[in-house]
Amino acid sequence: MGRYIIRRLIQAIPVLLGATLFIFAIVFALPGDPIEALAGEKRQDPAITAIIREQYHLNDPLLVQYWYYISGILFHGDFGKTFAGVPVTQLMAGKFQVTLNLAFTALVMEAIIGLLLGLWAALRRGRATDTAILASTLLLISVPTLVTGFVLQLWLGVWLKQVTGIEFFPIAGVGQGLQSYLLPGFVLAGTSIAYLTRLTRTSLVETLRSDYIRTATAKGLSRRRVVGRHGLRNALIPMVTYLGADLGVLMGGAIITETIFNLPGIGLQLYQGVYLREQPIVVGIVTILVLVYIVANLIVDMLYAVLDPRIRYE
Repeated sequence: MGRYIIRRLIQAIPVLLGATLFIFAIVFALPGDPIEALAGEKRQDPAITAIIREQYHLNDPLLVQYWYYISGILFHGDFGKTFAGVPVTQLMAGKFQVTLNLAFTALVMEAIIGLLLGLWAALRRGRATDTAILASTLLLISVPTLVTGFVLQLWLGVWLKQVTGIEFFPIAGVGQGLQSYLLPGFVLAGTSIAYLTRLTRTSLVETLRSDYIRTATAKGLSRRRVVGRHGLRNALIPMVTYLGADLGVLMGGAIITETIFNLPGIGLQLYQGVYLREQPIVVGIVTILVLVYIVANLIVDMLYAVLDPRIRYE
């Protein structure tokens, strides 16, 4: 296992370099001058512009700029500074925690609701319950996140408060702790819940048709033991894979949700960075997201051996 982890970490280096170089090149190709944008409508002194461009190596070719940036991260842990002189790590510190809380809230909801609904649908395959769950998941997939967010804000955030007089689901900000993440977490996880429900149902239905399940049933084992110990455990492997990959997707896809619920996370900061061509902000946030994705997939790979003892890493 130790060798496998080291090998995977080594393999992650070119992934990290490739992802950051790709994003760096995209930001580099955007039209406009980010230094002139700092002055707004006012005309900036050409001497000051030249000094700032030299300080941030903006006159150098793309690969030279990238080398300065990536070497600072790899050798010094320095993600650079914004064009306003603020360290990127300082800018992301509080915002990253907000997005991380939102993503983990969504992931927990996705895992619990998706697995339970998928299990229920698989055990009631072909019945009205199964049909209703599949129809509900199709509705979640079809409705855009933007629409789902505004509708739930109106129903659960405004109307429910008017009826009960109690604010169960805050509709903006993070002032009420974990409660503030419940509604945006569900909105963010909505599509993923639908996909995980369908994946769980399909995987479990196929597993319950296996020969070893028939053998366990023929031996007289209870339905609960056959499904829980033999069926669900083997069916969990594709679900765990999906959840591990989806963590990075949830963090990267939080831009719309954070905007709807006015959450001060890195999603909105990433959008502003792209709009203003702030290379350090954009590449810094993307680098963190890539690292989260790599770590999540490494944890998933290690969980395979726990779920299926037949899997060994040499």
